[in-house]
Amino acid sequence: MRLVDSLVIPVETISVRQSSSAAVAVNQRIQGELDNIKQAGLWKTERVITTGQNVNVGIKGRESSILNFCANNYLGLASHPEVIEAGVTALRDYGAGVASVRFICGTQDQHMELESKVAKFHGRESAILYPSCFDANAGLFELICGPEDVILSDELNHASIIDGIRLTKARKYRYKHKDMKDLERILAETQDGRSRLIVTDGVFSMDGNVCPLPEIKALADKYSAMIFLDECHATGFFGKTGRGTEEFFEMEGSADIINSTLGKALGGASGGYTVGSQQLVTLLRQRSRPYSFSNSLPPPVVACASKVFDLLFQSSSLVDKINDNTSRFRNLMTSAGFTISGDDHAICPVMLLDEKLNLEFAERMLTEGVLVIPLSFPVVARGKARIRVQISAAHSTEDIDRTVAAFVKVGRELGVVQ
Repeated sequence: MRLVDSLVIPVETISVRQSSSAAVAVNQRIQGELDNIKQAGLWKTERVITTGQNVNVGIKGRESSILNFCANNYLGLASHPEVIEAGVTALRDYGAGVASVRFICGTQDQHMELESKVAKFHGRESAILYPSCFDANAGLFELICGPEDVILSDELNHASIIDGIRLTKARKYRYKHKDMKDLERILAETQDGRSRLIVTDGVFSMDGNVCPLPEIKALADKYSAMIFLDECHATGFFGKTGRGTEEFFEMEGSADIINSTLGKALGGASGGYTVGSQQLVTLLRQRSRPYSFSNSLPPPVVACASKVFDLLFQSSSLVDKINDNTSRFRNLMTSAGFTISGDDHAICPVMLLDEKLNLEFAERMLTEGVLVIPLSFPVVARGKARIRVQISAAHSTEDIDRTVAAFVKVGRELGVVQ
């Protein structure tokens, strides 16, 4: 047997060619790095799911289904019957894929329809689709910020934002996480720039905390800066009707540019987008490299996301449900003695801090029938290990209570709570 990315594959199924001496040396170096990761308790194991993404999932090697509390399926729509049917219909009508990029022969009427819904949902002039929000972040900053411009980025922004900013020749600054004094200091020092762009996650995915949008907006107005929000962990379920961080603060229209994803609350498949002014989106269609050189989103993915927007336009009942579930979980866990990081958000990090304890805790939770994922360095800072629990509107009250009971049982066994 051979170990490949934590998955055991019979060696007889792999056709192995002889590596060059240079490759052998590199592989030996890589193996040393892998050994160090294991010894430090930082190894990430991929659970093999044998079912669709749902509240209860099957895991390879286990007979019974497991309660799923680690997915970004915030509204439970990844397995919604109407969403699935929309995808099946699109597969029959439009095929498996477009086999091209948008400007050649890869734009279908359904792509345009979905972009119109996205723009309407966010209350913006226009929208443009990408294969992922990672691509949306990669394709944006280098087009709107040159050497004369200034980008000010929260130090805990998502990796895709960081990578997108790296592509620019703009003057780049990082301000301390949610530290408005530090942000203002940099804004004051960079007034010679042609433009200034404040870049932040709306909700920070590792901590479940929310950017201080009112303070950011006040500074942006004071120093004539633009605001960019990444709303991947907010769109569809955060705020009164799921419009995200702006709605949470009752500040609709505050951000100049929003990027988000279709791969979390909005159906859970894939795809991302940018919304903003008509001029911005038109420029992205002309020059954005991930847009110009990547295949269009597959028809079933587009149709599934389009159906999700229809459901959200019709009702905010799922948003109400996830808010109720989130409050229940956070209150019960805090009362039991656990430390839950972040704001009142469906991302509920249970802070255990110790990496090896974190791993053992998650393994024991699995024996209790609950799937949660331990996060540690380099995903989060050293000494900040946590189990990130993610609540869904599809979870029942019984699911929440059962999971809290499992946390309490394991927490007592490991001495985390009394």
